[in-house]
Amino acid sequence: MVLKVYVSGMSGNKEVKKRQQRVLMILDSKNIQYDTVDITEPGKESEKELMQNKSTSNGGTVSDPEPRHPLPPQIFNDEDYCGDYDAFDMANEIDTLEVFLKLAPADTTAVSTAQIELKQENGEAKKEEAEAEGESEDKDKPEGGEGDTNGETAEKAEVALTTPETSPSVGDIQHPPATTSSDSQSALLLESERTAASL
Repeated sequence: MVLKVYVSGMSGNKEVKKRQQRVLMILDSKNIQYDTVDITEPGKESEKELMQNKSTSNGGTVSDPEPRHPLPPQIFNDEDYCGDYDAFDMANEIDTLEVFLKLAPADTTAVSTAQIELKQENGEAKKEEAEAEGESEDKDKPEGGEGDTNGETAEKAEVALTTPETSPSVGDIQHPPATTSSDSQSALLLESERTAASL
C-alpha cells in the first residue's frame, strides 16, 4: 500500500500551503514513505477528481470554512481515504498517526496486555520488597511499638496542646507552631518543671 498526499502546488491560500508543508514535514520526520500528488499539474485531472469525490472532509480553513470542494492536503492510503489536515494533525498529537494512515493495525491490545502484565509484575515485586523492608524495621524497634521508649511523642503532643498560640487574623489557617529540636527540648524541660512544681 502506498500513502498518497494530495497537494496543490499553485494554491494562493497561505494556510493551505502551511498545512501541506506541515504534513510533509511530519511524514519526513517520522520516516514514513509517501507519494506527493500535485493536483494542479497537467494530466492529473483524474487524481484531482478522485481526491474530490472520495474525500469526506472538506479541509476548511479560517479564510474558507465551507469550500465547494475538498481542499488539499488530503491523505489517502492507495484508494482508502484517511483524512484531511485537521484529522492528520489530531492523530499526530495523540500519537495514533500510524493507525490514522492505515499503516498499522488498529488492534494493539496484545502489546498493551503484555505491558500491563509487566507493570503488574514489577508492582508485585516492589510491594514484596517493601513488605520485607517493613518486617526488618519492625525487628529493629523495641517492644514499645513505635521505638519510643520514654514516651517522648506523648510529651511532645502535650506540649503542643499547652503552648499558647498567637491568635490568627480572620481567614488565616491555624497551624501548630514550628519547633526545632532545641525548642522541643526547652519546652519539655519547662513542662517537666511545671509538673514538678504542681506536685
